[in-house]
Amino acid sequence: MYRFDNYINGIPADISASFQVFNPSTTEIAGHAPKADTTILEQAVAAAHAAFPVWSAIEDQQRQQYCQAIATKLEEHHQELATILTSEQGKPMQGTGSMFEVGGAIAWTQYTASLEMPVEVLQDDETGKVEMHRKPIGVIGSITPWNWPLMIAVWHIIPAIRSGNTVVCKPSPLTPLSTLRMIELMNEVLPAGVVNSITGGDELGAAMSAHEQIGKIVFTGSIETGKKVMSSSAETLKRLTLELGGNDAGIVLPDSDPTEIAPGLFWGAFLNNGQTCAALKRLYVHESIYSKVCTALAEFASTVTVGDGFHQDSELGPIQNRMQFNKVNQLVKDSVNQGGKLLTGGPVSDNNTLFFPVTLIATSNPNDPLVREEQFGPALPIIPYSDINDAIAAANDNPTGLGGSVWSTDINAAKNIAFRMECGSVWINKHGAIQPNAPFGGIKSSGIGVEFGKEGLLANTNIQVVFS
Repeated sequence: MYRFDNYINGIPADISASFQVFNPSTTEIAGHAPKADTTILEQAVAAAHAAFPVWSAIEDQQRQQYCQAIATKLEEHHQELATILTSEQGKPMQGTGSMFEVGGAIAWTQYTASLEMPVEVLQDDETGKVEMHRKPIGVIGSITPWNWPLMIAVWHIIPAIRSGNTVVCKPSPLTPLSTLRMIELMNEVLPAGVVNSITGGDELGAAMSAHEQIGKIVFTGSIETGKKVMSSSAETLKRLTLELGGNDAGIVLPDSDPTEIAPGLFWGAFLNNGQTCAALKRLYVHESIYSKVCTALAEFASTVTVGDGFHQDSELGPIQNRMQFNKVNQLVKDSVNQGGKLLTGGPVSDNNTLFFPVTLIATSNPNDPLVREEQFGPALPIIPYSDINDAIAAANDNPTGLGGSVWSTDINAAKNIAFRMECGSVWINKHGAIQPNAPFGGIKSSGIGVEFGKEGLLANTNIQVVFS
């Protein structure tokens, strides 16, 4: 059973209260996390605020070296972090599970550490010189979700400190353990106060977004919570990066081979058991190959093993928590009740489990709840279309705009359709394949700002123009 501390100003915080963290595979207690209150939050913010002047003033190359040292430290504890992660999140150790996530966190750290932030000369002539400098904001508040807790914490923390900021990170109370351990490891190589952790209830997130000494909030989570973060940040005019929910659409053109694309479609939809913001969540298939795609997907799904994340043959784990399980289950029930044809999978009547079978539903109802709402779980609606313009219109007829995909052997035709899709990222013949050098973010209700790459790094800075 795991028990980790909050780290504030480089040392464990003295917090007597704690809360339980559960293993979703077994529903047994995985560990305990400190239950901090707003008094402890004030200590964390004060530590980050005090550390900022020195951290922001050190040589840029030295901050690069610190970030590389973090990557090395995480690599040394790769297996340990993955084991903690599976214990609290449920995802399998192997495949695209916990070892994959920790590896991704290391890769993102290494890439972000390598980025440069040179002074940009806008003008240099007989009338004068104009330079654009990038300066750190101050204290960054990071609020992370339960689906990819380590990877997303790294996405928040590393660009922030690489660009000279200090951080207070609040992980989800559903999956705090691996993040607490990771920040403990970071504090073994960083100066005191640069990265601080705080765990507890939702009131801490609200206090962070309203806090006068936090200059920016980076939040990954639901649209409704993102709106609350934005609202409570308004009084202090905080900078914001919000990566919110998505209801990503995929469009399959009639020239596609159903058998060839089935694995890519499946893992685009069911990576991390569908608990991914940029997962494929609605699939539009041309009517000429619709039945073949449905059959190919169902056949592929039958080969995938769902089970405890510590079982060697498990490829998908449970839904992480009861609230999300109930939401997915209800959407599947509603879809079937409104005419959706169950090809494989749920709904589930057992209230004693968080395991949900891979579920595929054939539906032609545009108002099907499983089509209209983000399920964030292992259920995929498959919708036929006859006219590509109708498919594009249906894909765009949603308040979200995170990602999308087009599937075709004609890359140029696929790109032309991609340009018409209203979303921040579009993939051709794959879905959700994010990478550290490519900016990632949503439009419409899917968020504000971008992460990753140079653009994501610079989002943690303010511009100062110097005229001389």
